[in-house]
Amino acid sequence: MQAFLIRRRISLIHAQPFHTLRSNKGNTKPLRERPGRRAYPMRRKPIPFVSDVKEVNDPDEALSLFDEYHQMGFKHDYPSYSALLYKLARSRSFEAVEAILREVKDRNVRCGEALFIALIQHYAKARLVENAIELFDRIPSFNCVRTMQSFNALLNVLVENDRFSEANDIFGRSYKMGFRPNTVSFNIMIKGWLEKGEWEEARKVFDEMLEKKAQPSVVTYNSLIGFLCRNDGLDKAMGLLDDMTLKGKHPNALTYAILMGGLCSVGKYVEAKKLMFDMEYRGCKPQLVNFGVLMTDLGRRGKIEEAKTLLNEMKKRRFKRDVVTYNILINYLCKEGRAGEAYKLLIEMQIGGCEPNAATYRIMVDGFCRVGDFDGALKVLNAMLTSRHCPRLESFQCLVMGLLICGKLDDACFVLDEMGKRNLRLDLEGWKTVVIKACGGDIVGGGLVAELTSAL
Repeated sequence: MQAFLIRRRISLIHAQPFHTLRSNKGNTKPLRERPGRRAYPMRRKPIPFVSDVKEVNDPDEALSLFDEYHQMGFKHDYPSYSALLYKLARSRSFEAVEAILREVKDRNVRCGEALFIALIQHYAKARLVENAIELFDRIPSFNCVRTMQSFNALLNVLVENDRFSEANDIFGRSYKMGFRPNTVSFNIMIKGWLEKGEWEEARKVFDEMLEKKAQPSVVTYNSLIGFLCRNDGLDKAMGLLDDMTLKGKHPNALTYAILMGGLCSVGKYVEAKKLMFDMEYRGCKPQLVNFGVLMTDLGRRGKIEEAKTLLNEMKKRRFKRDVVTYNILINYLCKEGRAGEAYKLLIEMQIGGCEPNAATYRIMVDGFCRVGDFDGALKVLNAMLTSRHCPRLESFQCLVMGLLICGKLDDACFVLDEMGKRNLRLDLEGWKTVVIKACGGDIVGGGLVAELTSAL
């Protein structure tokens, strides 16, 4: 590995840039330097370490690579440190992250705020909220100026991790901290209050937003409209649609999808469909999400044929149907016990160039199991594993039990083996069934089942 890196480094040193010359006119100046011609910025050369570390998956290997480059005389700077820190944070190697940050500070490497925002978010994903808060406080010590971007990142982390009281406190002290809340800040706080079910508090933040001359965005209105649609406030939601239009904010496809969902939830499918066609007259072209709302409502009410018609209508209107759209119909077909039809739809989507995702396969495995077609479920499982997706533990267990009941011991053992590769285990009842089916019914009376399963 080291020899390869040394050879790579030497080759990069000897690879010299060259210029295209206009020799036919005797002009030996590089083309990009010719007067009167538009100057194009030179493409930045890739940094060898940054390129190499992106190919590494193991955090220890990334650290070793970092040291190897250093030993070869390569001077690590901000791009190197940031690439390494991103890699370590994604791997949740936070002890190593802190060690590298100490080195960055000791070497006085000037860092960009984007690095710290990314680290704050990675800490939050790992539920290390205190570390995220502490890192936000430490940003100035790295000779980096905190802006509203990092402030909003922290605010969002607190809201999303059920630390709303702290978020509200920091938001209230924002001016003392040197920050002037912007539209994003207000949107985060509105979202937080709405998640707590506090409509009046959210409205107060909205009013403060207007007072402070922070312009509400479509995101602001979508949050408020969504809450009203979920809480029997459909008329008020429609009023907000008019209000945002008057204020010059153009509703987007999601705005209409939220309202359509609200109409469907109160049994007004016809009105929801009409709204989807009306939105075009208001200057907003329907998107897949709007068709998805209608298909979901039809599927929920068992109107599968109408949902299929809607899918065909999308094709006629030249909408490229995505995996989410197909999954809606596949899911409801399976719930109706029509797994065979769902599987045909899965094949159709693949022929059309739309690849199934993990959800598609999981729905199909469960759908076949629900109707007792364990051969079909096993076929889908094989395709799923080939695509590097993995079923839920419940799906695995249901398939194993079904195969055993059908007397397909070899297939059941194959599924158990695949579970083992993924560190998934049957529960006690599942193992009892395996033992009984593998050893025969005579084992039950002798109490050997309890003895065997107790050893698992």
